[in-house]
Amino acid sequence: MSEPPRTVRQPSPHEAIEGFPSPGRRVTHAYRELNTAMYGTDEQKKALGSPALLARPWDPPTCVDPELRAELWDWLDRVATWLNHEYAWDVTGLIPTCWPKHPHLVHEIAVLADLRRRAGLALTADAMEEWHRYALPAFTERTRQRLKSHCEEGGHQPWPAYGRHTRHTAQAAVEERARVFQRDIDTLTSQPEVANPAAPRLRLVDVDQFDLVTGEAPD
Repeated sequence: MSEPPRTVRQPSPHEAIEGFPSPGRRVTHAYRELNTAMYGTDEQKKALGSPALLARPWDPPTCVDPELRAELWDWLDRVATWLNHEYAWDVTGLIPTCWPKHPHLVHEIAVLADLRRRAGLALTADAMEEWHRYALPAFTERTRQRLKSHCEEGGHQPWPAYGRHTRHTAQAAVEERARVFQRDIDTLTSQPEVANPAAPRLRLVDVDQFDLVTGEAPD
């Protein structure tokens, strides 16, 4: 009597790698406006207004529209999750879950995301190689140096440098720095004006008076 055929379970489909997260509609629009400010026609640039007022997603504080800021936060969070999944193998290379509470990580992840986005739009691999060779390793190393062992286990830890920062921003410290600045500025207004010396005057000489080989003038 033959045995019934065994059912072999096939593994469920699973992507080996994940694609870079795409920014949302508002962030994409912000990038489109920046592109127009750089490469658009004169009429298009005029319609945009001052380019200094345009939102720059790599610099989150410039995204002052609430809906744009909310969408930017969502994109950066997806980028941080993607970086942890695709590029961090050892736990020391992970971006902590509390990254929004670390201003240095917010600023750096925004720049890293922008560079990776642009590399993905390029028509050659050069920008992607630059991102892998320089931008990503530099970000990982700076993150490791700044965080050290903080926020590895047990959630977010208070800012270790909070006390020193408080002393730095205290009124007495602010006033002392202001006095130093003012003393430096005073040196620019207290120095007597020095008259410009007369510029040297050139005169014609007779080339016959010089030795054309040595350049020396005869006695």
